[in-house]
Amino acid sequence: MTTCEGDTERDDAVDQNRPMRVTIVAKTYNYHLHEDVHLALPPPATDGETLYTRGCFSYFHYGCDGTQDAGWGCGYRTLQSAISWIINKRGTANGEPDHFVPSIKEIQQMLVSIGDKSAPFVGSKEWIGTLEEFYVIDVMFELPCKILHSQQMGVDQLVEQIRKYFEEYGGFITMGGMSDTASKGIAGIHQGPRGIFLLIVDPHYVGVPASKQQIINQGFVRWMHINEFQTSSYNLCLILQR
Repeated sequence: MTTCEGDTERDDAVDQNRPMRVTIVAKTYNYHLHEDVHLALPPPATDGETLYTRGCFSYFHYGCDGTQDAGWGCGYRTLQSAISWIINKRGTANGEPDHFVPSIKEIQQMLVSIGDKSAPFVGSKEWIGTLEEFYVIDVMFELPCKILHSQQMGVDQLVEQIRKYFEEYGGFITMGGMSDTASKGIAGIHQGPRGIFLLIVDPHYVGVPASKQQIINQGFVRWMHINEFQTSSYNLCLILQR
């Protein structure tokens, strides 16, 4: 029987003492990162209930900052999109370290600083998963998250928790699987006669997108029916930022 496991606000693997702060510097990107790509995509059906991420976030994807991470960096990019949502949701002013989205290297440095990774991890091409994403959010914002684990995506209990999360928080979910190793963000849910759909923000785009519509047309922002997900054990990180 598949179950969803409860809240996780801290993990014993991470030292409870706050780590040495990693300096997160302001970034200048080679081109404008598209914002709120999920809102450019209408619901998959006209009937039913549709809930979206509330608040702004930037679409981070392979190579968007000049780091060529195709094939290994999707977890970092999903995390960067999530962090941009937290920053915008909090309405923080520029000029403080926590108010900039960290680079891949800065994310790696944070994971080393808390003892989750060893020093050679910095500068490597090792991927990260949902738990590492949670650790970075905790380090940057001391913000609680709920970690959900399920053996498959279509379980009623999991779907209901996702729906309640968008209803109560309107947040941004990061997710990854054991067999389905392609990290993704979830920026909405639709429930109706045609079934349950999740709005996927997929960071695997390579290149310079000319428009939000190009990203959508190529399927990197899309509605996925719950039955389309691979048979895989999944971890989801629900960020509890109101």
